[in-house]
Amino acid sequence: MNAGWKVFWLSLAIFGAALGAERLFVPDIVPIAFAEEPQAGWAVQLAFLLRSVELMAAIVAILALVLLLGMWARDRLRRGAL
Repeated sequence: MNAGWKVFWLSLAIFGAALGAERLFVPDIVPIAFAEEPQAGWAVQLAFLLRSVELMAAIVAILALVLLLGMWARDRLRRGAL
């Protein structure tokens, strides 16, 4: 159970760091693959990288939380308390 919480909190920290870096370094760039205007440069690439890190960290945090809640519910059902 403790390892699950570590994964959850670590992924939330990575999500927060990536979100903060995106707001700090590329605040006006939205990473959209098919934009009307051609976008090039390091800023767009950085925006894509940070957004993908954010999304991966968010998915890991959600999955870890769901698994932790499932384990908690299973333990409660085994004890007959739920």
